[in-house]
Amino acid sequence: MSNIRVILTDDHAVVRSGIARLLERNDDIKIVGEAESGEQGYQLYSELEPDVMVMDMSMPGIGGLEALRRIITRHPKAKVIMFSMHENVTFAVQAMTSGAVGYVAKSGEAQELAIAVRQVMSGKSYLNAEMAHKIALQNMGAGDNPMLRLTAREFEVFRLLAEGHIVDEIATMLTISQKTVANYQTSLKQKLDIQSSVDLVRLAMKYDVITH
Repeated sequence: MSNIRVILTDDHAVVRSGIARLLERNDDIKIVGEAESGEQGYQLYSELEPDVMVMDMSMPGIGGLEALRRIITRHPKAKVIMFSMHENVTFAVQAMTSGAVGYVAKSGEAQELAIAVRQVMSGKSYLNAEMAHKIALQNMGAGDNPMLRLTAREFEVFRLLAEGHIVDEIATMLTISQKTVANYQTSLKQKLDIQSSVDLVRLAMKYDVITH
């Protein structure tokens, strides 16, 4: 069996090093590249076209979700696993609906990522049982999470606004016009029934989009 070629994208070198050591303990997995930002991850994917990319969701710059969107747009069959510190449903659902084939929390078991890599390589998607259960409950109406009504692009703009970025910064990060960002800002207020930036931040904290 040939090696599964993997690219790692995470803005922390120590984390990348740890993941690489963890995955390469498996004889069938080989790390062929590392990137430290969403932009670099997108470029490296296009250069190396790996079997699987493991990408952090929260990074400076365009972030994992926007990088994922760009990769899938250019490489529709790309197999990307989001490796995230966020254990809530919002981030997992946004990742999977944006085209990720797997979602693994950084707090999971050491061998879980290797299992996920093999599973997505075989053509299946990967969510651990706990996250799948949370999503099932959410879909059954166990809680009305307004974050799940947002498109991936709306969610990314929402997250960046909640983190305190201004419109022109977001436009630069996402390579869209300031007018487009302003339009998203207006539609988010209507869609989420919020009146101010303070309301937006409170909502982001309530649903763990930002931690503080």
